[in-house]
Amino acid sequence: MEMDSGCALGRIEQLIRHAYWSSGSSGIVIGLSGGIDSAVAATMCCRAVGRERVLALVLPSSITNTEDISDAEEICSLLGINFRIFSIDPILDAFRGLPGFSETPYLLGNIMARVRMALIYYHANRENRLVCGTSNRTEYLLGYCTKFGDNAADIQPILHLYKTEIFELAKTLDLPASVLEKAPSAGLWEGQRDEEEIGLTYPEIDAALKALAASDWKSRNEVEEIVLRMVKKSEHKRLHPPSLIGLD
Repeated sequence: MEMDSGCALGRIEQLIRHAYWSSGSSGIVIGLSGGIDSAVAATMCCRAVGRERVLALVLPSSITNTEDISDAEEICSLLGINFRIFSIDPILDAFRGLPGFSETPYLLGNIMARVRMALIYYHANRENRLVCGTSNRTEYLLGYCTKFGDNAADIQPILHLYKTEIFELAKTLDLPASVLEKAPSAGLWEGQRDEEEIGLTYPEIDAALKALAASDWKSRNEVEEIVLRMVKKSEHKRLHPPSLIGLD
């Protein structure tokens, strides 16, 4: 059954608006990567609370594609929102100066995600804003995110939508063609592409996730087994840290 885009948009707007009104905050801040998820989330924030209350942060590193920065700027221009661009390279260089620092794509990628979120929360704290997350359901279930990095937020307006639904919804919004047609990438190392790293396409992943949910999370083929293993391995990212609260 096809998603009712009008209903989906209305529900997301209501969620953002309620979070904003009930928090007593002055606005919303969002990290804008130039990708489709943050573009959709930023658009919905503007529709919900007004563009004058939305601030976008563009936080590139030396490996960020110039096209991603240009796309982020174009999204901000189309939405009419204020934005600020800060390179995170000086902060990464400070990490490199730590004794015993070891640099791999995995380690540096996690640092980059957490540094970006720290900067977003700094602006949120300074200006009494809510942090809008940009995580989708597919990546949330797979654990395809950095704990306390890109999965941190005060509100997650598109977390209930699979990646393929994000693509579908984005087509109904006034977004640049370059954003709609771009291969999804977390941008954590040069040439990184989500589907290549995972080894499956998003349509394949979403079909498997939906089938697993309908079958009480019992895999029936190789793709579903691969996806199920990722879901199980990343469970810690979706749970509160273990503690003894309530047991003493």
